[in-house]
Amino acid sequence: MLNLLFIAIGLTLLILGGNWLLKSAVSFSLRLNISRIIIGMTIVSFATSAPELIVSINAALDGFPDLALSNVVGSNIANLSLILAIIILLGSIDVRKAFYTTDWPVMMAASLLFFGFIYFDGILDPYEGGIMVLFLFLFLVFLLRFQKTAVVDDVHLDDKPLPLYKAVLFMGLGGFALWGGAELLVKGAVGMATFYEVSERVIGITVVSVGTSIPELAASIIAILKKEKAISVGNLIGSNIFNLLAVLGITSMISPIYVIDQGLLNSDIWWMLGIFFLWYSSPKACDLAGAMA
Repeated sequence: MLNLLFIAIGLTLLILGGNWLLKSAVSFSLRLNISRIIIGMTIVSFATSAPELIVSINAALDGFPDLALSNVVGSNIANLSLILAIIILLGSIDVRKAFYTTDWPVMMAASLLFFGFIYFDGILDPYEGGIMVLFLFLFLVFLLRFQKTAVVDDVHLDDKPLPLYKAVLFMGLGGFALWGGAELLVKGAVGMATFYEVSERVIGITVVSVGTSIPELAASIIAILKKEKAISVGNLIGSNIFNLLAVLGITSMISPIYVIDQGLLNSDIWWMLGIFFLWYSSPKACDLAGAMA
């Protein structure tokens, strides 16, 4: 019962923290006059990926590497198979050529880089994490300098940034709530796994990964309802990239990540890659995602 309470409180704090951090990030991005798609793929995706980062670092440092890995893999699966499906039901999304030539390929390249590092030896070493973080840095530099519009979006002329003190306050509250929520979520999830004799991988790929994907879901739904399609799509693509390169990269630099449950390599990682390919190659997936302009 106590473990369920920890999970419930942890998820609540993660949702609140993600929303507060999102408000702060969008406000700062407006002050910097950054385009919508870049907002979604950088500041917003980093804000909504913060729960995965905190949960994975804590899990790895506490000696539960499978929870760190399955959290990221499960979150990426949830981002495209669950969250994308929900936001498409709320409104169609028209994407342009840049999505297929830049955004999706970078997401896929990050996935294949992670696959190459983890699949053959079952370990993410610190130097491999460093390569992943370097890849992320180079991608961000490219994004800020050369990114073209990838999503057809409505024009919004009435958006105003929050007052500076409110933006700073939301950032502080959001960071604290995310940290506290991650601590409670990991504690409750590990307690449940131990009590019910369920593997860490299964708990991570379900309860923890879906729970830490809630900020992405909330941010994407709000963006679609406010007709911020570029932010919504950019958030999902950017979150997947941040999850792989930043979350696992930084976590493995702090502490090497080992695969304990082989089900992650034999099943989960293939589901993640398959869903990524489906979004690009399947006619139905492309029709849902939008038409190339």
